[in-house]
Amino acid sequence: MKPDDRIGMKHGAGGRAMRSLIEEVFLGLASPVDGIGLAALDDGAAIRVGDRWLILTTDSHVVHPIFFPGGDIGRLAVSGTVNDLAMMGATEPLGLTCAVILEEGFPRDELIRIRDSMRDASREADAPIVTGDTKVMGHGEVDGIVINTAGVGLCDRVVTDAGLRPGDRILITGTVGDHGMAVMVKRHALGIEGNLRSDVAPLNGLIRAALAAGGDDVVAMKDPTRGGLASVLHEMAGKAGVGVLLDERAVPVNPEVRAAGDLLGIDPLVVANEGKAVIGVRPGAVDRVLAALRGHPLGRRAALVGTAIGDRPGQVILDTGLGKRLLAEPDGEPLPRIC
Repeated sequence: MKPDDRIGMKHGAGGRAMRSLIEEVFLGLASPVDGIGLAALDDGAAIRVGDRWLILTTDSHVVHPIFFPGGDIGRLAVSGTVNDLAMMGATEPLGLTCAVILEEGFPRDELIRIRDSMRDASREADAPIVTGDTKVMGHGEVDGIVINTAGVGLCDRVVTDAGLRPGDRILITGTVGDHGMAVMVKRHALGIEGNLRSDVAPLNGLIRAALAAGGDDVVAMKDPTRGGLASVLHEMAGKAGVGVLLDERAVPVNPEVRAAGDLLGIDPLVVANEGKAVIGVRPGAVDRVLAALRGHPLGRRAALVGTAIGDRPGQVILDTGLGKRLLAEPDGEPLPRIC
């Protein structure tokens, strides 16, 4: 077999390689729906139910290590699914499912710790876990624990990741790169000084505030997980047929993340986040939405970081303050197994 005929780590890590795998293989599962389905490659599906929309999403979690500064696989599993619902406008989840695959020999006390973390995160998001499944595999057949969560919610208006048009402004709800760098530093015991912690958190309350402030002027949303801000902006730009001008100096980055990035040779713009959102808004709503975000504990460092432009559709232009250059989309997340 050719190397391209086998699945590599890059195919599960965000960026071009993963999107190519999904388009070439899994889009073969897509079926027509009354709404938004698999073919849209959004954060979830939207199905018309009467005069409202049912939002449905699912996510699997294989982070290593399973406990990291600021969170663990349990908090990640709940937050990731709640956030995917919120990115499409469903900020009040009806319920979540939870399926857990365990390796034989997994410590019971660690499992209870993960359970407690999931319970706390679900209460924080007001997203009840209502059903689930458990399986056990032999020692060495799975790496400790894998968790899948799915979620459903209702909304009156769907917000897709494809709604940008030239002139729209792009907001980020806080600092970038925290989650991926915290996981990598813990994994490799790099000893970075400072308080480097994952940002993993359920964002539905924050997004609810943004939607209340911006209304129909909030036109696109996506959480910058695998592949980071760079990958998400490429995806949003490509779907909308616009370019994005990104102001590098406006993107908030914690000093610890910048230090870890310098040590590892990794740009924080391509590092995963698990508690941030990218929001596209019409120009007249920027001040209202920013004020709402900054008034929430999870959005205090929200910033205006970019503008959608009519030139270079599908591309991201980085303004460094000293000049402009194209920001390449990563082929895959440089930090594997971070979610």
